[in-house]
Amino acid sequence: MAKIPMVDLLSQYHKIKTEIDNAIEEVLESSAYINGEAVQRFSEHLKDYMDVKHVITCGNGTDALQISMMALGLKPGDEVITPSFTFIATAEVIALLGLKPVFVDVNIDTFNVDTIEIEKKITAKTKAIIPVHLFGQVANMNEIMSIAKRNNLFVIEDTCQAIGADYIMEEEGKKKAGTIGDMGCVSFFPSKNLGAFGDGGAIFTDNDELAKKARSIVNHGMTKRYYHDDIGVNSRLDTIQAAILDVKLKHLDTYALARQKAAEYYNNAFAGIPQLITPSVNEYSTHVYHQYTLVTRNIDRDALVEFIKSKDISAAVYYPVPIHLQEAYKHYGHKMGALPITEDLSKRVISLPIHTEMNKEIQDEIIGAVKEFIR
Repeated sequence: MAKIPMVDLLSQYHKIKTEIDNAIEEVLESSAYINGEAVQRFSEHLKDYMDVKHVITCGNGTDALQISMMALGLKPGDEVITPSFTFIATAEVIALLGLKPVFVDVNIDTFNVDTIEIEKKITAKTKAIIPVHLFGQVANMNEIMSIAKRNNLFVIEDTCQAIGADYIMEEEGKKKAGTIGDMGCVSFFPSKNLGAFGDGGAIFTDNDELAKKARSIVNHGMTKRYYHDDIGVNSRLDTIQAAILDVKLKHLDTYALARQKAAEYYNNAFAGIPQLITPSVNEYSTHVYHQYTLVTRNIDRDALVEFIKSKDISAAVYYPVPIHLQEAYKHYGHKMGALPITEDLSKRVISLPIHTEMNKEIQDEIIGAVKEFIR
């Protein structure tokens, strides 16, 4: 592993080791590994933090997306609009359910879905929009909700990279990412801003009926033991992961501040370098920097990645091949040139290490490597 990793989970653990170890020991002593007390406790604490009516925990963020679409009653052939510049899971579950992913381009400055492009792709078969709050800031939910209302569409927020981010709604004021649409989904993959020590996910909604349906679906379609009213899945957040997440939830805002501080230090260091475009933060959302992503200009991005790695520093490209050009999705008919901004960004973005344990010494080493390559 590189001397400077993308995320330093070990150092993060050491800072809260006593809290984590005590939480795990409590679960081990209870022997309630599935649906134990910690699951309900974490769900209630997360509900309070998000200021949302219902939290339904599940096995992972991908399941959260699938279960949300199932709860909304989407049927094979229905079209779901979503960006191509994101992790594969968002489109994967659309395809698995027999729905049709309709890919749209993103804004070059924020990397989030272009709302003008959403409107262009709406047809009589469109049933939902899945905006992705990419890299840690919220998509233009004011406009997305307005489009959805005008066209009678569902909105499922993919909040897997932006838990804790705040968004200013024009009429409702500040809301947490994931609590604005009909349903919101989050991943607790270890490297996420709120990460477990394994897999985990959750669904947010203020709708009582959708919450009831989702709770049934995550547990084999059961509302009463051995009575199955829905076609369901087996997707549960185990008790040990819930206990760990309940500890880390108390630190989430502090983690966000640490990431924001690190991003600001990067921004200042790279300011005025014409070959680098630093992340843009929109006026209606905070940014929790799940990733710190630069756009390169007039330099060889891939060579920069390899040079940084040669210095024993991690670097990553999210995402080198857009979903609409992936082999598994070619049958939907998209060709090169269909989403020009997405395709351009995939060739130019680079993400640098960012995490809760960053300090200036670590960042100076990373910054020095980037500047050395550019010189």
